[in-house]
Amino acid sequence: MAKPLLAGNWKMHGTAKSAAELASQLAGYAGEKPEIMVFPSFVSIPAVVNALSEHKDIAIGAQNVSHYSEGAYTGEISGKMLTGIGCSHVLVGHSERRTNNAEGNTLVAEKFAAAQQSGLIPILCVGETLQQRQDSLQLQVIKAQITAVIEKVGLQNVCNAIIAYEPVWAVGTGETATPEQAQQVHGFIRAELGEHGKDTQLLYGGSINADNAASLFSQPDIDGGLVGGASLEAEHFMNIAQQLIERK
Repeated sequence: MAKPLLAGNWKMHGTAKSAAELASQLAGYAGEKPEIMVFPSFVSIPAVVNALSEHKDIAIGAQNVSHYSEGAYTGEISGKMLTGIGCSHVLVGHSERRTNNAEGNTLVAEKFAAAQQSGLIPILCVGETLQQRQDSLQLQVIKAQITAVIEKVGLQNVCNAIIAYEPVWAVGTGETATPEQAQQVHGFIRAELGEHGKDTQLLYGGSINADNAASLFSQPDIDGGLVGGASLEAEHFMNIAQQLIERK
């Protein structure tokens, strides 16, 4: 069984100072915790690394990575740069990147490969739009998103990463997939990965909060959460973490 994991995606919020303060608050919580990681904005990563320098139980990741390793690519940030400042993980294929930055399955697969080649562990984000769900295409869409990465790096490398199911219609909208809807997709992903994926951490993301976390975490193939807005308050985030610890 995969270990419980809770990841906080801070998106484009706060400053380096406020990010460091939030990280320190998370580190200060006593008691049992699941595996925890945080994803600050690029400019806040060094401050968060410094704030967590004595708290190795909280991992630090980036919200995006270039598919290029280096070169004349103005504004891009490579995986080597991220590992060099203390990142261990990176989000790849987040729905906001797919929607707002036109990142298709091929580019996401290239980013996934670049991340692993630089020593980062990718969290591969997959999910369908509202129209695709209404057309009952969600499993077909998610299969295509995962297959593109498998064809690029191989099944075992995908299983060695983390996968987050985040229905596009539930990200930042306040809408959440029902536990049954989420489990259907998580169970499908687990089956697609096969025996190699029995320990792969599968996260749910999409307006997850302290009110709905317990019912989602009770599902057999949901190993944790990729939390957006609710991760910006330490007390709320750690409330969700406690529910993950107590899930079964």
